[in-house]
Amino acid sequence: MNSQAPPAGPVADEADVIVVGAGPAGSSTAFHLARAGLDVLLLEKASFPRDKVCGDGLTPRAVKQLTGMGISLGEQDGWLRNKGLRIIGAGARLELDWPELSCWPGFGLVRTRRGFDETVARAAQRAGARLLEGMTVTGPVLDERTGRITGVTARPTAPAARDGGQGGTERAGAGGPGAAAAPAGEQDPERIFRGRLVVAADGNSSRLALAMGLPKRDDRPLGVAVRTYYTSPRHDDDYLESWLELWDNDRLLPGYGWIFGVGDGTSNVGLGLLNTSAAFGNIDYRALLRRWLAGMPREWGLGEENRTEPVRGAALPMGFNRTPHYVRGLLLAGDSGGMVNPFNGEGIAYAMETGETAARVIADALAGGSDARAEQLMHTYPQLLKDAYGGYYTLGRKFVGSIGHPWVMRTATRLGMPRPVLMRFTMKLLANLTEPRGGDAADRIINALSKIAPAA
Repeated sequence: MNSQAPPAGPVADEADVIVVGAGPAGSSTAFHLARAGLDVLLLEKASFPRDKVCGDGLTPRAVKQLTGMGISLGEQDGWLRNKGLRIIGAGARLELDWPELSCWPGFGLVRTRRGFDETVARAAQRAGARLLEGMTVTGPVLDERTGRITGVTARPTAPAARDGGQGGTERAGAGGPGAAAAPAGEQDPERIFRGRLVVAADGNSSRLALAMGLPKRDDRPLGVAVRTYYTSPRHDDDYLESWLELWDNDRLLPGYGWIFGVGDGTSNVGLGLLNTSAAFGNIDYRALLRRWLAGMPREWGLGEENRTEPVRGAALPMGFNRTPHYVRGLLLAGDSGGMVNPFNGEGIAYAMETGETAARVIADALAGGSDARAEQLMHTYPQLLKDAYGGYYTLGRKFVGSIGHPWVMRTATRLGMPRPVLMRFTMKLLANLTEPRGGDAADRIINALSKIAPAA
């Protein structure tokens, strides 16, 4: 594909599928579409490498997606393995290994988003997807008669914004087979990219979903996370560490803090809070992070003199906070559809899983047959997501609603921490790691609860 636009007029590029956003959801979708033999164009507004606000910790659910894509996960490739979760609260400290299950790997990983996102995007390129970096999608192209999306319009991203606002480099189309460099400059004409279907994987704000009349739902939980990095001797910790008690003076807040070793001499340190508390929106999150870290041992190096990055924040769209997930030729994947797990704030695994599901449905729909049959198949996508996550996310919404009451959070922490069996059950529940059939008593209870809960 020639990335250089002619001197005047719109430029039309065509593909079977246009995927907007090369984060975990978009790159996963593009990878599986390309593996299915479809022509897929992946548009990314930033240029790799670029950063995103995240805890950088990956549970076994995400690891399974990476291994399924054939991505090398060795330490030499920038990955740090972990054994499980260390939980600290109510004056206790408990280390819980990831459960040994037939359907999930027995380890987690840590990798900064600067490296993670590019790795997954390059895997999509190697599979045959065409990645165009430095290209900001400005809106949908609609069929005037049906209102169906038939493509998108886009312009080259302004150079100052090409790192995603996160401090990455400003090079377009860097590296990887099939990369296409987007020219910069206000003189560049708007381009038109046409596809039979379009996938919105453009994050929480999802300009594309909004333009298609899909606003966020107010009846779904929302989280806010802030994080930064510190040079720390704890950088090679083999457990993800979660602190269950976040105090704002005398207020116990619904959320948790984390310290995740990255393995490169630094630790990712941050905290996440839920909007189920009356305090939500009335807290200086960066100041709260500083106050929390002030109580840590000095030898851990979590002081301002060792901070290597600015403190940055991001919203966590939880529990299907934008629906429907398919409408008039547009599918939502990852954060654009609110796929974040309400129990623990995990988003990467669900972004990649929904990307794989979207690709499978699209491949079936475009395999042949009538347009009516293809549209019927596309409408199965929302139901597949409900079947996979709907009941579980409903439980998660109830959970975050309850811990918005400080006495519930305090009581649960004090009762749970001295009881390892109960905490292992809680870990399986919060991380959504169970045997789908059979398993132990905890697996059966969690699966049964997820099935009987209404998938709204």
